[in-house]
Amino acid sequence: MHLSLRQLSTFREVMRSGSISQAARSVGRTQPAVSTMIRTLEGQLGFALFARAQGKLTPTPEAHFFLEECEEILGRVERTERTLQRISSLQSGKLRIACHPAGSSVFLPRLMTEFLQGRDGLDVSLIMRSSDMIEDMIASQQFDIGFSETPLPRASIQQTDYDLECVCVLPADDPLASAEVITPNHLDGRPMAVLFEEHRTALQTEAAFRAAGCWFNKRLELRTFLPGLQFVAAGVCVMVCDMITAYSHLLQAPESARLAIRRFRPRISNSVSILTPGYATQSMAGRAFILDLQSAVEKMQAEISDELR
Repeated sequence: MHLSLRQLSTFREVMRSGSISQAARSVGRTQPAVSTMIRTLEGQLGFALFARAQGKLTPTPEAHFFLEECEEILGRVERTERTLQRISSLQSGKLRIACHPAGSSVFLPRLMTEFLQGRDGLDVSLIMRSSDMIEDMIASQQFDIGFSETPLPRASIQQTDYDLECVCVLPADDPLASAEVITPNHLDGRPMAVLFEEHRTALQTEAAFRAAGCWFNKRLELRTFLPGLQFVAAGVCVMVCDMITAYSHLLQAPESARLAIRRFRPRISNSVSILTPGYATQSMAGRAFILDLQSAVEKMQAEISDELR
């Protein structure tokens, strides 16, 4: 026996309306087509659904029992259709995102706020972890999307890399704020905030000072650049920091409290990547968020370039 959903829904409409002609209008078919479908359905079931007398249909007891089954089946199908519609419109689903400290304070939450507008049924998990931990969590498929400093390539991870330049952050009233480009010679002996000595930006910055024969005065050693913004604003130090931290400052700080952001040379690189599991298919919500994240990174690069000019 192979019953179709059209047969079940047509039978349900006949039962609801009590008329072949009314049911035909409701389902958008001709009266003979509906009559034929009901007779075919009865033949497949092996019993009569209606007693026919003087052009009237009277449901049999079996029809009432069958209607209960049809309501349950069609109700489940309709709920499934609504769920699929919510999924296709990104109204439903789950998304697990892991982000490194630089992006987790302002940059990614701001993007997620925009992404979640009008998507009340979409559940999102966001955690902050170190880049090394994010790499392992994405490789093991514990999270759908990672945003971190660029790892070495591995088969279990797909990645889109962005080579971002670090910038010099100074108090707005610092005499060096009038310079277009800051070099180690400008900062010779100036107190600086830097990341822990194993970090690639700290290694590059110290190497640049050494090559220029300048004193690299590491006054503050940090785990992330974000607290360094407060030290710079207080005049305690200056710093050469990642682009995302500088951009987060521009997004948050009022015009009157903005720090000066200037290009630093030689160029200090801080590459970041969008990571996804290499052996898993990304959900529709995941693909949509990745597109937004890619656009947000490109927008950041453009706006920081404008700021540096």
